[in-house]
Amino acid sequence: MFPKSFKKLIDNFSSLPSVGPKMAERLVLYLFKQDKEKIQEFADNLEQIQHMKSCRKCFNIAEDDLCEICSNSKRNQKQLCIVEEPLDIISLEKTRIYQGLYFVLGGNIFQSNDKNELKIPELVKRIENEKIEEIIIATNPTTEGDATALYLKRKIQPLNVKITQLARGLTTGGDIEYIDDATLSAALSNRKEV
Repeated sequence: MFPKSFKKLIDNFSSLPSVGPKMAERLVLYLFKQDKEKIQEFADNLEQIQHMKSCRKCFNIAEDDLCEICSNSKRNQKQLCIVEEPLDIISLEKTRIYQGLYFVLGGNIFQSNDKNELKIPELVKRIENEKIEEIIIATNPTTEGDATALYLKRKIQPLNVKITQLARGLTTGGDIEYIDDATLSAALSNRKEV
């Protein structure tokens, strides 16, 4: 039905997370209809992925030994925000509020057969070597993320560093009657004086 190279490209796209065969067909067809310059730019950008690596300090995505955040001396060098994956950094950076450094665990304790697959030993060493003053645990607000946060707190507490965790609460524009119990409980527990 399709030429071999077209079919191979569909197979490549459908092997990506959340992309089924029909979506893969649409994506390849969309690319097919683009001009040659746009396709070449896409191919060049895709090829660059193989030259990227993990930052040696925080394990974020980097082009060099250090990512853009770790190499930025204007960032708060005494604050370290721990996240599960590099995509979490992107979300936090979009807020433009946090100006410290990051550390990517590489998942949570349930995704790993061995807790040492996570970068916890590297995290402890970094906290000690860089004399970090505050750790912000920003794991996902899930059972797995909460368990990972608890595990991290136990590992970090002996280092005598301030440990904080992202607050949870209500979304702007939401109705209280539609908010789940866990979110509403967290909002009540983390309320602040006005």
